[in-house]
Order: sequence, then C-alpha cells, then structure tokens
Amino acid sequence: MPTHALPPSYLPLAYAHLATVLPAFVIGTYLMFARKGNPLHRLLGKGYMLLMLATAAITLLMPAQVGPTLLGHFGFIHLFSVSVFITVPKAYFAARRHDRRTHLGNMIGLYVGGLLIAGSFAFMPGRLLNQWLLH
Repeated sequence: MPTHALPPSYLPLAYAHLATVLPAFVIGTYLMFARKGNPLHRLLGKGYMLLMLATAAITLLMPAQVGPTLLGHFGFIHLFSVSVFITVPKAYFAARRHDRRTHLGNMIGLYVGGLLIAGSFAFMPGRLLNQWLLH
C-alpha cells in the first residue's frame, strides 16, 4: 500500500514502533549471547521487556494493512502483539522465582516470535518497510 493511502495516524505509529523495536532487537540479540544472571543482564532484560511491551502496545494501535482483518483493524500480525502481553509477564515472574528454564523458554520464544518471525513479516510485499527499503 502506498504511503499516501495510509491512515494519517499510521506513520507516527510506525515511527514509534521502529523506535521501540529496533533497540529491543539490539538488546535482545546482545542478551541472547551475553552472560546471564548478572546485574547488567537483569537491567538490560527489564529494559528489553519494557521495550517489547511498548512495541506490542503500539502495534495494536496500527491497523493491519495486509490480509484479512477483524473489525476492520486487527490482522494475523496482531497475534504476535497479544503473545508479547502473555510471554513477558510469564518470563518476568519465572525469573523472579529463579525458574531459569521457564524464563529462558519464554525469552527465546519472545525473541524468535516477537522479533524474528514478526519482523520478517514486516518486509513482505504490501508492508510499509517493504515499500521503504525494497522499492
């Protein structure tokens, strides 16, 4: 969809989404490979979780531009946003309980599903990033 055909609120939301998801990707990638459990990991992990919650909230405000919609707004891509609101608290409380296995599973799922898979959809034909970067 051409940029001029988007709703007026879409571009500011897209910029806000990029402003939260790009640092989340950088921090998340670092956390995947860095030493776990130290104070820096805990601090960055909290920042990562907050960024992921913020980006999920922002995306829920953005109407789906590709594929079928529910209520003329929500598309399949929004399922990733909803999953963030489930996964982040589960991961946080698992870490608080020192349940490393549950925490790790949720954080890997959040990274793979919320960043890698959902992010790859952003580059599909008809999506804004596809228009910006590939055309």
